[in-house]
Amino acid sequence: MAFSFSSMLSNDIGIDLGTANTLVFVKGQGIVINEPSIVALEKHSRKPLAIGAQAKEMLGRENPDIEVVRPLRDGVIADFDVTEEMLRFFIKKVQKNKLLVRPRIVICVPSGVTAVEMRAVRESAERAGAREVYLIKEPMAAAIGIGLPVEDAIGSMVIDIGGGTAEIAVIALSGIVTSRSIKTAGDELTEAIVQFMKRKHNLLVGQRTAEQIKCAIGSAGALDEELQHTCRGLELVQSIPKTIIVDSTEIAEALAESVSAIIDSVRQTLEQTPPELAADILDRGIILTGGGALLKGLDRRLVEETSLPVIVADDPLTCVVRGTGKVLDNIEGYQKVLE
Repeated sequence: MAFSFSSMLSNDIGIDLGTANTLVFVKGQGIVINEPSIVALEKHSRKPLAIGAQAKEMLGRENPDIEVVRPLRDGVIADFDVTEEMLRFFIKKVQKNKLLVRPRIVICVPSGVTAVEMRAVRESAERAGAREVYLIKEPMAAAIGIGLPVEDAIGSMVIDIGGGTAEIAVIALSGIVTSRSIKTAGDELTEAIVQFMKRKHNLLVGQRTAEQIKCAIGSAGALDEELQHTCRGLELVQSIPKTIIVDSTEIAEALAESVSAIIDSVRQTLEQTPPELAADILDRGIILTGGGALLKGLDRRLVEETSLPVIVADDPLTCVVRGTGKVLDNIEGYQKVLE
């Protein structure tokens, strides 16, 4: 009885507000929402018609009366009103069995976010129904989610590659010692495939198709075994639907520039790292998290380029939101890492 009543009151929420996906962690329950950060609107009234997975089904198939938008771009809010509606929808969804108590919310933000952007995230969450809002940098949340000793005098390096940004950070003593946040991440990799297909095959493909290609055969370099994928699009010369087969070597070529930009940022971060922490990273390695960590061969390419051990985290897509869950369990203990 006591447990049931306390669970009704315990409504603290952790949110990984990502450009591609929004994940929600509820204290005592774990990850309860993992849906695309997409909203379908009625064009004239701007009233939401669908949010999350339902809205993604409409992407690229909408009629003139419907607008499908991604309210976050490059890891930050691009459309405040739509983001607020999306947050309200997800908060209400996880609060349906709770008493009328406004939740405390921990939200992740990119390490390169500005004070204005941080205030926008905070205000959107407050208007969506939060009682208190705490912000935490994404690489720090990822490190906590993985279980790294962020409060110790030991250097840890985390690369979190999401949809809008790639976050590279060296962490020690509950702080980010040096970091870089670049807008070369999942979305740019997808767009690179769209442009490559247009340039190389005269084929216009949508974002969803390009994303499927990236997930199926995308790689950061040559693979031991070449993969192939069948894709459909609009042939640009004759303007008719066409099916072609692409291979992993082509897609690696399409992604080469973006992958090199991520590797260059890792090098630059390492150059700015104090020697004692660099020695720790040599011993402990680099941890890869986020959806971009699943890109085939990226870990091997980083090993070749940096000569450091590289480890892909278990379930890299949820590391950040799992970190918010650990923070919720001990908000007082993690005050140093919260904004």
